[in-house]
Formats: sequence, structure tokens, C-alpha cells
Amino acid sequence: MKKTNKQPMSYLDGTHYWGRVWGLSLFALILLFPIAICLIFNVLPQWNALFKGLLAILPMYWAVGIVEMFTYVPMLGAGGAYLSFVTGNISNLKLPCALDAMERANVKPSQEEGEIISTISIAVSSIVTTVIIILGVILIVPLTPLLEAPILTPAFDMILPALFGGLAVVFISKNAKLSIAPIILMLALFIFVPALNASTVGIMVPVGVVFTVAVARILYNRGKL
Repeated sequence: MKKTNKQPMSYLDGTHYWGRVWGLSLFALILLFPIAICLIFNVLPQWNALFKGLLAILPMYWAVGIVEMFTYVPMLGAGGAYLSFVTGNISNLKLPCALDAMERANVKPSQEEGEIISTISIAVSSIVTTVIIILGVILIVPLTPLLEAPILTPAFDMILPALFGGLAVVFISKNAKLSIAPIILMLALFIFVPALNASTVGIMVPVGVVFTVAVARILYNRGKL
């Protein structure tokens, strides 16, 4: 009998293994829902209309998906990226949560400590979000008059700007030179392109990251960083 000594997987190897497993599982679950609807109600989609709709939106989603992979992974680390892509709400929840946690712990996502902190913070964020959603479903009826009160409307409108504003103060103060170009770009885009609004944040964050990296590279080559 030959004995085989299997070495235990490293942290990163295990992260990539389970990240692929859960990512593919989620992909299968997403596809199973429409398949189940078709089987239960004995209906099929109109294939011509489906393909026309996919042709209109798929190129954008493929492009955004590729850009997000190259922008979010370096900021979140491998574990944080896998968990974020599975649970969603990256730009307006998971990314700020992970960045703030790593900032407070004084670690970077390229370090193993940063990987762990990022993954834990995103996991806790996902659990808290799930609990809040459950409470919201249970309490939606009694809380509806309060949530729809006109006096609270301005507060709800400012939640996302307040979240990113707080993070911006921290990161802009670290390198004011680098922050000028992306701030000017985003202000110009949102002022002069009316079609851009709050729903485009998920697209504009990766665009801003790519632009900032390009500007940082230029400034670095010129010795200004």
C-alpha cells in the first residue's frame, strides 16, 4: 500500500476553490429559477424577443463585469471579491465596508491580513444586510407610514452621498494630487451628461477606478507622486 501525504490547501488555494464552487452554485441557482417557472406554468419565453433584449444589454454587462473584476479584486482581495460577487451590492455597501475595515486595521488587501479582514467585514455586512431585510419584510406594513413620511425623504436621498463622502474625506486627504483628476471627471460627466444618475453608480465606479489608475501612472512617471 502506497501512502500519499496530501498537503493541506493554503488559505488562498482554499479561497479560490470555494470561491469557484459557490460562484458556480449561484450561477446554477439563478438559471434554475426561470427554468422552474417555465416548468411549473408550462410556458416558454418568446425566443426572438429574448435574444433581441439580450443583444441590447449583454455587451454592456460583459464589459462592466470584466472591468469590475480588474478593479474590485485588487481592492477587496480574493476572498472579499468572491463573497462580494456572490452577495452583490458591491459599490454601495461591500466595497466601502471592506475599505473602512482595512483602513482601521491598517492593512492592505495584498497582504494576507488584509485578505482576512476584507473577507470578514464583507461576510458580516452580508449577514447584517440579510437580517435587516428579514426585519424589513416582517415590519414593512407597520413601518410604511413612518418610512413614507415626507420629513424623511431628504435623509433617504442622501444616504449614498453621505456614505461615499465619508470615505472620500479619508482617501482624498491621503493623496490630494491624485484625487483632483477623477473628481473633475465625475463632476463633468454627471453635470453635462443628464442620463447619468444614481442607478449608474455600479458602472461609473469601475470607470473612475480605471481612469484614476491611468492618471496615477502618468503622474508617477513624471515624478509628481
